[in-house]
Amino acid sequence: MIVRYLGLAPYQNVYDKMKHFTECRTEETFDELWVVEHPPVYTQGQNGKPEHILNPAMIPIVQVDRGGQVTYHGPGQIVVYTLIDFKKRGCGVRSLIRALENAVIATLADYGIESCGDVSAPGVYVNGKKIAALGLRIRKGAVYHGLSLNVAMDLTPFSGINPCGYEGLEVIQMQDFVPTVTLPEVTERLVAYLEYYLDPVQLQKSVELKALN
Repeated sequence: MIVRYLGLAPYQNVYDKMKHFTECRTEETFDELWVVEHPPVYTQGQNGKPEHILNPAMIPIVQVDRGGQVTYHGPGQIVVYTLIDFKKRGCGVRSLIRALENAVIATLADYGIESCGDVSAPGVYVNGKKIAALGLRIRKGAVYHGLSLNVAMDLTPFSGINPCGYEGLEVIQMQDFVPTVTLPEVTERLVAYLEYYLDPVQLQKSVELKALN
Protein backbone atom coordinates (compact mmCIF):
# COMPACT_ATOMS: atom_id res chain seq x y z
CA MET A 1 0.00 0.00 0.00
CA ILE A 2 1.28 3.44 -0.95
CA VAL A 3 0.72 6.36 1.42
CA ARG A 4 0.69 9.86 -0.08
CA TYR A 5 0.73 13.04 2.01
CA LEU A 6 -0.97 15.84 0.11
CA GLY A 7 -0.79 18.61 2.73
CA LEU A 8 -3.49 21.30 2.58
CA ALA A 9 -5.32 20.84 -0.73
CA PRO A 10 -8.63 22.09 -2.19
CA TYR A 11 -11.36 19.48 -1.94
CA GLN A 12 -12.49 19.58 -5.57
CA ASN A 13 -8.96 18.94 -6.88
CA VAL A 14 -8.48 15.88 -4.69
CA TYR A 15 -11.97 14.60 -5.43
CA ASP A 16 -11.37 14.76 -9.18
CA LYS A 17 -8.05 12.94 -8.81
CA MET A 18 -9.67 10.20 -6.71
CA LYS A 19 -12.27 9.54 -9.39
CA HIS A 20 -9.61 9.51 -12.11
CA PHE A 21 -7.39 7.14 -10.12
CA THR A 22 -10.27 4.71 -9.57
CA GLU A 23 -11.46 4.88 -13.18
CA CYS A 24 -7.97 4.10 -14.48
CA ARG A 25 -6.93 1.44 -12.01
CA THR A 26 -6.17 -2.10 -13.17
CA GLU A 27 -5.42 -5.43 -11.51
CA GLU A 28 -1.81 -4.28 -11.13
CA THR A 29 -2.64 -0.96 -9.43
CA PHE A 30 -1.39 -0.67 -5.86
CA ASP A 31 -3.86 0.44 -3.20
CA GLU A 32 -3.19 3.90 -1.84
CA LEU A 33 -3.99 6.07 1.18
CA TRP A 34 -4.13 9.82 0.56
CA VAL A 35 -3.67 11.90 3.71
CA VAL A 36 -4.82 15.50 3.43
CA GLU A 37 -6.30 18.58 5.08
CA HIS A 38 -8.86 20.70 3.28
CA PRO A 39 -9.73 24.38 3.37
CA PRO A 40 -13.29 24.83 4.74
CA VAL A 41 -15.85 22.94 2.65
CA TYR A 42 -19.16 21.12 3.05
CA THR A 43 -19.58 17.91 1.06
CA GLN A 44 -23.02 16.52 0.34
CA GLY A 45 -23.42 12.78 -0.34
CA GLN A 46 -25.21 11.51 -3.44
CA ASN A 47 -28.47 10.93 -1.56
CA GLY A 48 -28.04 14.02 0.60
CA LYS A 49 -31.13 16.01 1.53
CA PRO A 50 -30.85 19.80 1.17
CA GLU A 51 -32.74 20.39 4.42
CA HIS A 52 -29.72 19.13 6.35
CA ILE A 53 -27.77 22.21 5.21
CA LEU A 54 -29.00 24.84 7.67
CA ASN A 55 -26.70 27.84 7.31
CA PRO A 56 -23.65 27.34 5.10
CA ALA A 57 -22.66 31.03 5.31
CA MET A 58 -19.70 31.55 2.96
CA ILE A 59 -18.46 27.95 3.02
CA PRO A 60 -18.71 26.23 -0.39
CA ILE A 61 -20.84 23.12 -0.85
CA VAL A 62 -19.59 20.33 -3.11
CA GLN A 63 -21.94 17.59 -4.33
CA VAL A 64 -20.09 14.26 -4.27
CA ASP A 65 -20.74 10.62 -5.11
CA ARG A 66 -20.08 8.99 -1.75
CA GLY A 67 -22.82 7.64 0.47
CA GLY A 68 -24.26 9.55 3.38
CA GLN A 69 -25.42 13.08 3.95
CA VAL A 70 -23.60 16.36 4.49
CA THR A 71 -20.39 16.78 6.48
CA TYR A 72 -17.70 19.41 6.98
CA HIS A 73 -13.97 19.38 6.30
CA GLY A 74 -11.53 22.03 7.46
CA PRO A 75 -7.99 22.67 8.73
CA GLY A 76 -7.10 20.72 11.85
CA GLN A 77 -8.99 17.63 10.66
CA ILE A 78 -7.22 14.57 9.25
CA VAL A 79 -8.82 13.24 6.08
CA VAL A 80 -7.65 9.88 4.73
CA TYR A 81 -8.89 8.75 1.35
CA THR A 82 -8.83 4.97 0.98
CA LEU A 83 -8.28 3.95 -2.63
CA ILE A 84 -8.61 0.23 -2.06
CA ASP A 85 -9.49 -2.85 -4.10
CA PHE A 86 -11.41 -4.66 -1.36
CA LYS A 87 -11.94 -7.84 -3.39
CA LYS A 88 -8.20 -8.25 -3.90
CA ARG A 89 -7.79 -7.89 -0.14
CA GLY A 90 -10.25 -10.72 0.39
CA CYS A 91 -12.90 -8.78 2.26
CA GLY A 92 -16.30 -7.21 1.84
CA VAL A 93 -17.22 -3.56 2.22
CA ARG A 94 -18.60 -4.12 5.73
CA SER A 95 -15.27 -5.59 6.88
CA LEU A 96 -13.47 -2.66 5.29
CA ILE A 97 -15.67 -0.17 7.17
CA ARG A 98 -15.02 -1.99 10.44
CA ALA A 99 -11.27 -1.88 9.74
CA LEU A 100 -11.33 1.89 9.17
CA GLU A 101 -13.32 2.47 12.33
CA ASN A 102 -11.07 0.17 14.35
CA ALA A 103 -8.01 2.13 13.21
CA VAL A 104 -9.59 5.34 14.50
CA ILE A 105 -10.66 3.67 17.76
CA ALA A 106 -7.12 2.38 18.33
CA THR A 107 -5.65 5.82 17.61
CA LEU A 108 -7.97 7.48 20.11
CA ALA A 109 -7.20 4.82 22.71
CA ASP A 110 -3.52 5.79 22.56
CA TYR A 111 -4.61 9.17 23.93
CA GLY A 112 -6.85 7.71 26.61
CA ILE A 113 -10.04 8.46 24.66
CA GLU A 114 -12.53 5.58 24.79
CA SER A 115 -14.64 5.39 21.65
CA CYS A 116 -16.76 3.00 19.65
CA GLY A 117 -18.54 2.56 16.34
CA ASP A 118 -22.20 2.24 15.49
CA VAL A 119 -23.27 -0.44 13.01
CA SER A 120 -26.32 1.64 12.00
CA ALA A 121 -24.40 4.89 11.47
CA PRO A 122 -20.79 4.48 10.26
CA GLY A 123 -18.28 6.61 12.11
CA VAL A 124 -16.65 6.75 15.54
CA TYR A 125 -18.30 8.17 18.65
CA VAL A 126 -17.35 9.18 22.18
CA ASN A 127 -20.35 8.97 24.52
CA GLY A 128 -22.68 9.40 21.56
CA LYS A 129 -20.81 12.41 20.17
CA LYS A 130 -19.22 12.08 16.74
CA ILE A 131 -15.46 12.47 16.48
CA ALA A 132 -14.83 10.74 13.12
CA ALA A 133 -16.92 10.41 9.96
CA LEU A 134 -16.78 7.79 7.25
CA GLY A 135 -18.19 7.55 3.73
CA LEU A 136 -17.26 5.38 0.76
CA ARG A 137 -18.07 4.94 -2.92
CA ILE A 138 -17.82 1.57 -4.67
CA ARG A 139 -16.57 1.59 -8.25
CA LYS A 140 -15.03 -1.19 -10.37
CA GLY A 141 -14.64 -3.53 -7.39
CA ALA A 142 -12.79 -0.88 -5.39
CA VAL A 143 -13.64 1.97 -3.04
CA TYR A 144 -12.65 5.60 -2.71
CA HIS A 145 -13.48 8.51 -0.37
CA GLY A 146 -12.65 7.46 3.19
CA LEU A 147 -12.64 8.90 6.70
CA SER A 148 -12.09 12.13 8.60
CA LEU A 149 -10.94 12.52 12.21
CA ASN A 150 -11.41 15.78 14.10
CA VAL A 151 -8.17 16.64 15.89
CA ALA A 152 -7.70 20.37 16.58
CA MET A 153 -10.02 22.45 14.43
CA ASP A 154 -12.73 25.09 14.50
CA LEU A 155 -15.93 23.08 15.03
CA THR A 156 -18.24 26.07 14.48
CA PRO A 157 -19.12 25.17 10.85
CA PHE A 158 -20.72 21.93 12.03
CA SER A 159 -23.48 24.09 13.55
CA GLY A 160 -24.42 25.12 9.99
CA ILE A 161 -25.53 21.56 9.12
CA ASN A 162 -27.16 18.48 10.55
CA PRO A 163 -23.92 16.44 10.62
CA CYS A 164 -24.32 13.29 8.55
CA GLY A 165 -28.05 13.99 8.45
CA TYR A 166 -28.66 13.75 12.20
CA GLU A 167 -30.39 16.72 13.78
CA GLY A 168 -28.80 17.66 17.10
CA LEU A 169 -25.80 15.37 16.70
CA GLU A 170 -22.92 16.86 18.66
CA VAL A 171 -19.51 16.85 16.99
CA ILE A 172 -16.32 16.85 19.07
CA GLN A 173 -12.57 16.62 18.55
CA MET A 174 -9.49 15.14 20.18
CA GLN A 175 -8.37 18.53 21.50
CA ASP A 176 -11.40 18.49 23.82
CA PHE A 177 -9.73 15.64 25.70
CA VAL A 178 -6.02 16.26 25.06
CA PRO A 179 -5.39 20.02 24.74
CA THR A 180 -1.79 19.54 23.57
CA VAL A 181 -2.59 17.10 20.75
CA THR A 182 -1.10 17.93 17.35
CA LEU A 183 -2.12 16.91 13.87
CA PRO A 184 1.25 15.46 12.77
CA GLU A 185 1.54 13.04 15.70
CA VAL A 186 -2.06 11.85 15.34
CA THR A 187 -1.59 11.43 11.59
CA GLU A 188 1.44 9.19 12.15
CA ARG A 189 -0.47 6.95 14.55
CA LEU A 190 -3.62 6.79 12.44
CA VAL A 191 -1.76 5.86 9.27
CA ALA A 192 0.12 3.10 11.12
CA TYR A 193 -3.13 1.64 12.45
CA LEU A 194 -4.76 1.86 9.03
CA GLU A 195 -1.89 -0.07 7.49
CA TYR A 196 -2.30 -2.70 10.23
CA TYR A 197 -6.08 -3.10 10.08
CA LEU A 198 -6.18 -3.00 6.28
CA ASP A 199 -3.65 -5.81 6.00
CA PRO A 200 -5.40 -8.74 4.27
CA VAL A 201 -4.71 -11.06 7.21
CA GLN A 202 -6.41 -8.69 9.65
CA LEU A 203 -9.31 -8.03 7.30
CA GLN A 204 -10.03 -11.72 6.93
CA LYS A 205 -10.25 -12.15 10.69
CA SER A 206 -13.41 -10.01 10.52
CA VAL A 207 -12.99 -8.63 14.03
CA GLU A 208 -16.38 -7.48 15.30
CA LEU A 209 -16.71 -3.82 16.20
CA LYS A 210 -17.70 -3.08 19.78
CA ALA A 211 -21.36 -2.08 19.81
CA LEU A 212 -22.36 1.47 20.62
CA ASN A 213 -24.11 1.69 23.99
